[in-house]
Amino acid sequence: MQKNFQTKTLDYETLLEEFKQILKKNTLKFTLQREVILKTLYDSTEHLTPEGLHRLIQSKYPDLKIGIATVYRTLSLLEDSNIVTSLSFGAQGKKYELGAKEHHDHMICTECGNITEFVDEEIEKRQKKIAKEFDFLMKDHSMQIYGICKKCQEKNK
Repeated sequence: MQKNFQTKTLDYETLLEEFKQILKKNTLKFTLQREVILKTLYDSTEHLTPEGLHRLIQSKYPDLKIGIATVYRTLSLLEDSNIVTSLSFGAQGKKYELGAKEHHDHMICTECGNITEFVDEEIEKRQKKIAKEFDFLMKDHSMQIYGICKKCQEKNK
């Protein structure tokens, strides 16, 4: 059964505490800018580029001074800590999403860049079966299906 997916599995306060521990472990300061980056990602249902995240923060918090370098460094730390995950778009860079969601896969339009999240239980079962057949202990996986979304198909007719 397929379904679109947007549920977060961690509440924000738990995620924030985890982030504070990661900063402490890396001897980094907890700052308002870093918290705003985390909160903006938590609240977003989009897959954001660093630049898009920076613009979103600037529009939501116009008085907050935050540089694009801070966004990049914080995203790198969050990704290394598995709090966010990224999808690579080659020369176009990466788009990020909060990793504290339940597992899901992605369909990515190669024309407009739209990303659709989905879960398909049959695909999940099949992957587990294949791993078992090959005596492979699967820890995680990601699936990205590239193609052309309905909107772009209709536009190109």
